[in-house]
Amino acid sequence: MSSDSIPENENLILLGCGSVSVDLLATVAAYPKPDDKIRSTSFKVEGGGNAANALTCAARLGLKPRLISKVADDTHGRAIIDELQADGVDTSFLVVSKEGASPFTYIIVDSQTKSRTCIYTPGFPELLPAELPEPTLLSALSGARIVFLDGRLHETALVVAHEAVRKNIPILMDAERPREGLDDLIQLADYLTCATSFPQVWTGATTIPKALISMVLRLPKVKFVIVTLGKDGCIMLERSVDEGPSTEEVDVDRLLESLEMKRNRSMSIPTCISSPVMKLQAEGIGTVCGRLYVGTAENIPQSELIDTTGAGDAFAGAVLYAICANFSREKMLCFAATVAAAKCRTLGARSGLPHHTDPRLESFMQ
Repeated sequence: MSSDSIPENENLILLGCGSVSVDLLATVAAYPKPDDKIRSTSFKVEGGGNAANALTCAARLGLKPRLISKVADDTHGRAIIDELQADGVDTSFLVVSKEGASPFTYIIVDSQTKSRTCIYTPGFPELLPAELPEPTLLSALSGARIVFLDGRLHETALVVAHEAVRKNIPILMDAERPREGLDDLIQLADYLTCATSFPQVWTGATTIPKALISMVLRLPKVKFVIVTLGKDGCIMLERSVDEGPSTEEVDVDRLLESLEMKRNRSMSIPTCISSPVMKLQAEGIGTVCGRLYVGTAENIPQSELIDTTGAGDAFAGAVLYAICANFSREKMLCFAATVAAAKCRTLGARSGLPHHTDPRLESFMQ
């Protein structure tokens, strides 16, 4: 067993706080035009929600997740709990409301463009901090190796995050889009995964590399920021504390261009290249000492690409595992891309999530 593997007898507990839902997925030949009436070519009902998906992924990979969230005591709520429990997610910290409704999402998957459109209906009433008393929170955090937040349920998530900081438990946050309360949460994160548009929207920077520099400067606690780019892979900026007088200074946009020129786009499996530790400069923003990484996505044949729903959640779940398993940064990005690609080969956010015994993950788990 390598130093990057997690011993089977180690108690690696992960605490997540965020969204759960039921996904109603309909595949269509092509997305309908206004007033069209079309038939689905397939239909599936499956669990969803960013936090629930990421924790399901982490559970299948070998972690022991606990989830703080809320459902109603209705058909959807009971299905959400049953499915999470079947995958090894501890649901004992979920609040079950006797009234209201559980969240659900209509998802239309376009077979022609391989895109998906989501129509989300929030559950109610929302989880409030008063429903997570201190003894319950302390019990949920007991023994936790890492905390995951998806930016939802922000008032309760902030309580969880502050207690995690007090206990020196690192936090991975997934930033999908600006949300109410996100600015307070993101300040407490040790690691960030972001959807493609988030860094530029949040910072106002003109390019993704400049936006990553801005984020690291604005978030003094964060160790790395990853932005996922779908079929174009990902970019990661990792802060370094190893700056020396001879550390070279380079424009971050030009550095990204040089790294992308070195990428082997012909390889079908995910790859990763990185810069040395450098002074990364963004004009008009500032300078960060760190390393820039460029990861490729798996080249999935068009005939095998079914649905991208939850691909970002799968990526985040794999990053959670990689942090706990002490993967190198390059190995982490390749691993997360492999897990996300496996998910994309089936309909829904969870059916395609691989288990730790999956042959496609063998080279990472040795």
